Amino acid sequence: MFAYNKSIRSRFLIQLLVASAALIFIFSSILYLFIQQSIYDDKREELMQVAKHVVAYESVQNVDESGALLGLTIEMVTHTNKGNTIDFYETLIGGKVFLTLVYPFSLDNNSYIKVSEEVTKTKKLLKKILNSIFIINILSFIIIIIYAITLSTMLIKPIKALTARLSDMNEHLIRPIKIEELPIEFLPLGETINHLIARLQNFVKYQKELFIGTAHELKTPLAVMKLKNQVTLIKKREPQAYIDAIKVNNKTIDEMNKIIAHILNIGRQEGAQLETPQEVDVIAYLREKGNDFKLLAESEGKELDMNFQPDMFMATLQTSLLNQIIQNFLQNALKFTPSEKIVLLQSDITDQGLCIQVIDEGVGVDESFDHFAPFKRSGNKGGVGLGLFLSKSAADALNAKITIKNRTDGISGAIATLTLGSSLSCALPESK
Repeated sequence: MFAYNKSIRSRFLIQLLVASAALIFIFSSILYLFIQQSIYDDKREELMQVAKHVVAYESVQNVDESGALLGLTIEMVTHTNKGNTIDFYETLIGGKVFLTLVYPFSLDNNSYIKVSEEVTKTKKLLKKILNSIFIINILSFIIIIIYAITLSTMLIKPIKALTARLSDMNEHLIRPIKIEELPIEFLPLGETINHLIARLQNFVKYQKELFIGTAHELKTPLAVMKLKNQVTLIKKREPQAYIDAIKVNNKTIDEMNKIIAHILNIGRQEGAQLETPQEVDVIAYLREKGNDFKLLAESEGKELDMNFQPDMFMATLQTSLLNQIIQNFLQNALKFTPSEKIVLLQSDITDQGLCIQVIDEGVGVDESFDHFAPFKRSGNKGGVGLGLFLSKSAADALNAKITIKNRTDGISGAIATLTLGSSLSCALPESK
């Protein structure tokens, strides 16, 4: 029972065989009963014609000769309280089968015509027909079993091919499958697998870049610390020189701690991807987050404007991942926007879903390199270079799209965009 529930092929075979057997049995039964009833109806009509002929001539002697020629037995019988009814039945006498029709002759004296015909050969013929149908059913069922096994094998062949293809992959040989070779019913599955493979490729790529970048970022300050210590220890120095060397080392350690803290954030974010999604009003969340950063912008002499459309947009997602993206967008926008300039946080509905944008009036971005790779820095502002990497990872986990590009309206600055697909979300009507 356990194997049956686990195997789609077994369930398919059993269901197909049961349905086919039931269909064959029902069809064969109907066919046999139809043939039998047709023969009996013809026999009844023949006997009825003979009985009517007897009644028409009002004499049994007139049809004795014709009845004998037809192999019929005709006799007059008497029944009381039978009325004007016609009986038709089958009897077995001495190993022979007879069909008998009792037809009213004269109701005044309760006389009836009894016409009988031996149908032993007909019964044997019907038995042969039944046996033939039974044999045909067995052969048909065997053919259906062979067909079902062949069909099920053909249906699971693409699954086996996908399994074989995926089993040969590892983190170094991840390649998309060729969906054009799949049957049309398996195209959605192939596209989903390719989408997952693309995400795995990005994950492996960014993980490799993260490890290499981390090693490089930590190696440089360690080399500076070691060199500073070696220079300090070459000869005796004043106490202040040792203090200055320790201060430089402490500053370098603080920078390394920032890198480590961001790497820990990556681990926390991967844990957040496993959180249970919750239904939230994204517009209400954006409004709350915007109000928090509005105070920060005013303290730096900058302005944060907000424009949200629609009034409400419900989505099922992990809020910690959404917070990672929006917070990074706003932090970068305020960091690169000069004083007395404006940062705009806005949202709008598009064909792809809810489009969230943070538009600044900073120096813009260099679009020639990948801003979402780890340890990529833009401009002359300080930072570790992991913020957008974390944002891209969070967007991938939300099945959302994230981009960053320069403004094209003649004003210097960048536009960071997050698009929440409609597959995860559902827009509600705007309030009046």
